[in-house]
Formats: sequence, structure tokens, C-alpha cells
Amino acid sequence: MSVHPVSSFSATVDALRRAGCVFAEDEAALLHEAAASPGHLSSLVEHRVAGLPLEHVLGWAEFRGRRLAVDAGVFVPRRRTEFLVAQAAAVAPERAVVVDLCCGSGALGVALATEASTALGRVDLYACDVEPAAVRCARRNVGDLGQVYEGDLFDPLPAALRGRVDVLLANVPYVPTADVELLPAEARVHEPRVALDGGGDGLDVMRRVAAEAPGWLAPGGSLLVEASERQRDAAVRILRRAGLVPRVEVCEALYATVLIGTARTRSPEAGELSSLT
Repeated sequence: MSVHPVSSFSATVDALRRAGCVFAEDEAALLHEAAASPGHLSSLVEHRVAGLPLEHVLGWAEFRGRRLAVDAGVFVPRRRTEFLVAQAAAVAPERAVVVDLCCGSGALGVALATEASTALGRVDLYACDVEPAAVRCARRNVGDLGQVYEGDLFDPLPAALRGRVDVLLANVPYVPTADVELLPAEARVHEPRVALDGGGDGLDVMRRVAAEAPGWLAPGGSLLVEASERQRDAAVRILRRAGLVPRVEVCEALYATVLIGTARTRSPEAGELSSLT
């Protein structure tokens, strides 16, 4: 689908509204800011009207107050996931070792490393993703904050990290396979299916991560994952079965549900396993 060349702000808003963009004025402002010329603006609007996610049109997404590169074909970080990062920052110790699994653009790890470094000293950040496009994008965003690896879940991580990870971010896919086709076209068509499809009940990847997490977490370290409200009880059981101490945090304003599984630590008084929670 194509649109006539646009140059005025009102023409951009009209084109976006006709395409069904709910926040047409906000999007128009961002497109005008990004455009280097009237011709460039027309190209940007045409891509957006054709259904390309706004973040892919702009080449960036805003996440916890910072703009991060998001290339075409890379999962766009959701605003609700900012709550997961906030929970991670709350449990991160000083000079934390942080792993960002299924990192996509690297937004979660970058946000946590940047914020935690200010309060707790430099974070030791490692990130990985199975999608080559995501890895390339994450490397640009992470820069000298840490290392980014390509591979399936824990496979590419340095073995020296075993038993040393304080914060394990895992923004795993959790959409049930049968529901993927119900997602908005922006996600279904333009984001990698591997970043969306969580298997039959949506929790297959979470199970894999939880099963291996205890071997990577430091005593008292935490795994943090996102799920839907309807999945919370099953997710709690998954974390508990893996030997982690689970708790649930909910942000109604962002419709966000975060599961935190904490590795047990040995009580110095009793010499028994306990948790930090």
C-alpha cells in the first residue's frame, strides 16, 4: 500500500489515522523529527502506513527513558517489560553479574546495567540471543557495557559464569502457539516467531531456563521472567520445581506480571539452605 507524498504535520496525521494508528499525532511528531527531507518523511510514513512497527520505521525504541536501536526483524521491547527491569534493579547487589537471556535488542540488560551502575557500581553484563539480527543490534546497544553472544539460551555463555550470576533476566517468549496468529500484525509479521512463540501453554522456554538457572545463579541470585496473569500459577510451580524460591510481582498500570525465582543460600547459623526472601 502506498500513500501520496506528505510534508505537513496535519497531512501526516491524516495518513496515519486512515491507516488505523491510534496515536497518530504522537507518531507524526516522531516521524517529522526523524525525517531528513520531505521525501524521506514520505518514505517513513509509507512504511508506517504499510504496517511496519513504528520502532522499526524510526530505527529505535524508547525503553526506561533512553532510545535504543531496534533494527528491522528484531523484537521490539514492550513498555510493560520496564517493570521487569525495575524488579531486577531492586534485587541487584553491588557490582552485580547480570545475564540477559533472549536479549533481543539488548534493551533490558542495557537499562539495568546503566541504572544499577549508577547506584551499585559497574555491572558485569553478558547478553545472548539465538537470532543473528538481534545479536548484531544488541552489540550496538550494549557497546562497552558488556559482552553479547549468539546461541540458544545458556549455550554460548562462558562456563566461568556458572554459580556467579546475581541477576538472570530472561524475557522469554510466552505466547501459546495457538495464540500467535491472534497477535497484532506488527508483531506477527515483523518480529521473529522465536521471540513470540512459547509453545503449547506458552511456558516451554521458561521451563528450559528455570531448569538450568540454579546451575548459573550465585547463592541468593535471582531469575526474573515475565508471564501473563493467567500463567502465573503454572509459572510459580515451574520455578519451585527447579529448586528456586518463587514470588510474584504485579504492576496493574502496565499489565505486567513478573516472576522472581531466587536461588537458595546457606544459612551461616544453621548451615541449612534458606533464601534471601
